[in-house]
Amino acid sequence: MVQAPDGGAALNGANPAFGASPGVVITGGTRGIGYGLAKAFLAAGARVVISGRDAAVVQAAVASLQAGAGGAQVSERVFGQACDARNWGDMQALWNFAEAELGAVDIWINNAGLGQPQTDLEGLEPGLIAAIFDTNCSGALYGCKAAMQGMKKRGRGAIYNLEGLGSSGGLIRGMTAYGASKRALAYIVDSVALEARGTGIIVGALRPGMTATDLIVGEYRGKPDEWAKVRRIFNILSDTVETIAPPLVERMLRNRRNGARIVWLTGFKVAMRFMTAPFAKRSIYPETL
Repeated sequence: MVQAPDGGAALNGANPAFGASPGVVITGGTRGIGYGLAKAFLAAGARVVISGRDAAVVQAAVASLQAGAGGAQVSERVFGQACDARNWGDMQALWNFAEAELGAVDIWINNAGLGQPQTDLEGLEPGLIAAIFDTNCSGALYGCKAAMQGMKKRGRGAIYNLEGLGSSGGLIRGMTAYGASKRALAYIVDSVALEARGTGIIVGALRPGMTATDLIVGEYRGKPDEWAKVRRIFNILSDTVETIAPPLVERMLRNRRNGARIVWLTGFKVAMRFMTAPFAKRSIYPETL
């Protein structure tokens, strides 16, 4: 490891196009994996802009990141902007804000996403179906568009999209809308990566696997019987944000390959966890929600 200019830990072997303190934008960065990625990027010496739909929530998250990292130097490296990923004008404004605050956006992460309760399609409200696709697909397209057209002007940069259940074609009953949106996102990643060839821009995806966030457990609150059925499997497959985020950030900073998918929960890891489950108890989630 080498030291970033203000004392943060920079990575040996990091993509030189990003410099010692890359500028990073994370949509949906006020909580969960987005917040964890912001925290890990700051620890690596990056300058970070996070966004979310609620301005007050964004500013609270910025203050929390500043307090968690400590020091005036960190407060000068983290910023926030309200942005509804479903709105193109908001997304373009986020790019403009980030360029002004960071000097240059080196890495753009489309993390803003919306989940669904596990239920058959007939039980989903039409408005929720529309919101899922607006956020997970249109939001990613808007983010890719804003970042691509900005990064092309300087001939470098990296764009990553948060894939999830459905991206690789797996099926789970009751997750039709969410899974379909993430399957579509996988196509978006591949297609935009194709457009990025020869431009100096990297387009890829992050697959963090099952992350212990409210997106996972929220649907089981108030349903103790259902939670009891899934908790054991969730404990085997899940990891905390604090475990997942730092290695994802390290691999993003090192990656130089367009079209790359950075995967945390690989098939090998899944197999090993199930094999060792009787002997190595993992307790990621509480017994009751």
